[in-house]
Amino acid sequence: MKQLNVRLDDEAHKALEERAEAAGMSLTDYARKVLAEEADERRERFLTAAAHFSQGWGEAFEAEFGPYPSAGRAKSASAA
Repeated sequence: MKQLNVRLDDEAHKALEERAEAAGMSLTDYARKVLAEEADERRERFLTAAAHFSQGWGEAFEAEFGPYPSAGRAKSASAA
């Protein structure tokens, strides 16, 4: 197994700590997971395909199902 040392500014470090805590993971395990996901070519291919699909079919989906809710509306709807 390889080791990687990374320097982060305080803001990025705090944000990662918060996300790791929310996920119930140590900072090291969370960072390892995020980096592994980023390096996974299947993820990159999936995101590229999803973007291509949404460009081609986004208008049809919106016409059928309505616009995707904004983050503010999604939070208020789930809180209700």
